[in-house]
Amino acid sequence: MTTTSAPTTAITHIAQLVTNDPSLGEGPLGLIQDAAVVVDGDRIAWVGPSSKAPATDNAVDAAGRAGLPGFVDSHSHLVFAGDRTAEFNARMSGRPYSAGGIRTTVAATRAASDDALHANVARYLAEGLRQGTTTQETKSGYGLTVEDEARALRIAAAHTDEVTFLGAHIVSPDYADDPAGYVDLVTGPMLDACAPHARWVDVFCERGAFDGDQARAILTAGKAKGLMPRVHANQLGHGPGVQLAVELGAASADHCTHLTYADIDALAQSDTVATLLPGAEFSTRAKWPDARPLLDAGATVALSTDCNPGSSFTSSMPFCIALAVRDMGMTPDEAVWSATAGGARALRRDDVGRISPGARADLLLLDAPSHVHLAYRPGVPLVTDVWHKGVRL
Repeated sequence: MTTTSAPTTAITHIAQLVTNDPSLGEGPLGLIQDAAVVVDGDRIAWVGPSSKAPATDNAVDAAGRAGLPGFVDSHSHLVFAGDRTAEFNARMSGRPYSAGGIRTTVAATRAASDDALHANVARYLAEGLRQGTTTQETKSGYGLTVEDEARALRIAAAHTDEVTFLGAHIVSPDYADDPAGYVDLVTGPMLDACAPHARWVDVFCERGAFDGDQARAILTAGKAKGLMPRVHANQLGHGPGVQLAVELGAASADHCTHLTYADIDALAQSDTVATLLPGAEFSTRAKWPDARPLLDAGATVALSTDCNPGSSFTSSMPFCIALAVRDMGMTPDEAVWSATAGGARALRRDDVGRISPGARADLLLLDAPSHVHLAYRPGVPLVTDVWHKGVRL
């Protein structure tokens, strides 16, 4: 019996390649000029100068385009139904944002069929993939009953491996007068039903949602069921979310808009990634997170879309990179690293977010000679080619 291996492909004449591997090239991004990448099956087999590229079965001429790893979007809410255009329009007309609109999406999501929810997740994953997002986390959180949360996670898991249980998005409207009872539900029957379908447990630790003690109870219960924690932290104001994330060894503290010096120091001294979500501030006209103090302190920073129907209805990582450079104190290099390697760190992955031998073959080409154009030419659809798990889309 004979076996055949997958054909190998060399992508050559990449004007500037971001590898995120300093051992392969220049600086933290591991930049290689006039680079080549060899793809073997779903893995990167070789990276280096085009002049030294080995022979392969197939060849693709990048013709002077820039190359970089596929984006890693480590925070999104894609299992939903309905539309909140009216809320956005009102907010842009002067009404401040609060988390209350989540209830609108909860009602629509509960009423939606499984097929409709599957179609919605597939639509937004495909939308992100066209823009270069090759790894996508997504959450539950718009069901808030045992059955609806478990259903959301089953649907999410059919589309991505990075699935997060967010039964603690807000207190369910069904428990409006009994928040403690809802926490008991989340940490008991809901967690039992949801844990088999998720990798992560998350909580919205914020005024109007869950306080520090409630969040600790939920995350601790999730850890006991084998789920790794992440936290919606310090979005709307100062609070205990960041410190709680560090205390519990969470993979990420997400939003991080309102930080004290103690919060910044805690993140810098820990493995918890500060995930910044500029789409939320853009869509709510809120204060921008400031990446500069985090980066200067040595904290690991990720960028993500927070794609959801209420506060950040974008699936575009290039858009978030441009916002981070323009309004959050990041350099183009830092923003690109945070949208790729930073997102991988937030998901505790070492197989994505880089272009180096052994990594998953997720990469993209830009209609530009440098990754800097992602911020230099905001709003322009620069992604021309995407490889996902070694397959050119």
